[in-house]
Amino acid sequence: MSQNDPQWGGGRKGNGPPDLDDIFRSMLDKLNRFLGKKPGTPSSFEGGNGGSTGALVIGAGLFVLWVGSGVYVVDERENAVITRFGKYTQTVEKAGLNWHLPYPIEAREIVNMTELRSLEVGVRGSAAAGDESMMLTGDQNIIEVQLEVQYNLNSARDFLFNNRLDDKDGRDVVKQAAETAIREVVGKNKVDYVLNEGRGKIGEDTKEIIQNLLIKYGTGISVSRVNISDVQPPEQVQAAFSDAVKARQDKARLINEGTAYANDVVPKASGMAARLNEEALGYRQQVVARAEGDASRFKQIAAEYAKAPQVTRDRMYLDTMQTVYQNTTKVLVDQKSNGNLLYLPLDKLMQMNGQNETGTAATSKVAETPVAQSNENPVSRLGRGERDGR
Repeated sequence: MSQNDPQWGGGRKGNGPPDLDDIFRSMLDKLNRFLGKKPGTPSSFEGGNGGSTGALVIGAGLFVLWVGSGVYVVDERENAVITRFGKYTQTVEKAGLNWHLPYPIEAREIVNMTELRSLEVGVRGSAAAGDESMMLTGDQNIIEVQLEVQYNLNSARDFLFNNRLDDKDGRDVVKQAAETAIREVVGKNKVDYVLNEGRGKIGEDTKEIIQNLLIKYGTGISVSRVNISDVQPPEQVQAAFSDAVKARQDKARLINEGTAYANDVVPKASGMAARLNEEALGYRQQVVARAEGDASRFKQIAAEYAKAPQVTRDRMYLDTMQTVYQNTTKVLVDQKSNGNLLYLPLDKLMQMNGQNETGTAATSKVAETPVAQSNENPVSRLGRGERDGR
């Protein structure tokens, strides 16, 4: 209201405050003009004491609107943090329609608890990518590591009161914790392990360290997953690292080939050794059994020899001769005979030797072939010689 308005200064009676009825009447006139009515038109709020009644109705409406400003809705994915004069009061997790004392007594802050947030560390193309991705391994090698961190919230109160106001999603604190954790893990391992087989283990160790730091800081943030996006040496030494990788691959290939060859040769050698061992055991059993048999036979012969020495001696001689001459060609010659000419059938002997080599049954016939001397029977000649000797 302008100071030149008649209700100010000269419009007042004496030096007292302005009349409230005049003020409300002026406000109603302005409202009528805004609604398209002529000034001075009686309003529905005006009656016998119209100004006071209208003020009360307007005040009641404003009070209802003020009280209704405390109504809010909480989704199933959200939590509401209630503060009273800036101090934490409670966390509302119940989904649906809720109410708190209107502002400025109480205020609310709605926080999405299930939203999966993510950030990347050491991404190429960003302003600070070089400083973020460059890391030193345990064997004093420099590598570039890029990772992605996925996280959500587990405490709305801690998230709101233990983080900076300008860090709405907690990205700054998570990024700092991620850089600290990945540098610690990489610094404890060698470059070959980081570049090749150790990526999964490095991601798990990094996640554990990040979560411990966030719990220590009381941020109300829970890390869901840490993905190692890329690990590679700096561009200046990538060629040397590629040669080293090829050498490791050749080493692995040669080891596999050697293992395959060993798997082929060792079973064969083991089988041959087992066969030779079994043959040796069989030969030993054969020799032992033969020796035991010979010893038993000798004992039996010795017992019989003690009973009849001459008979046993002759029998042993005959058995030996039978064994010796069984597979040989035999020629019987009477040394005491006085024949004119000794005739040996050499042609038949050679023929029988050939048949004996081929395994025929003619050996026994050759063994019994008599030797003819002149035209005289050897048996009769033997008898005549014995008579002449007498």
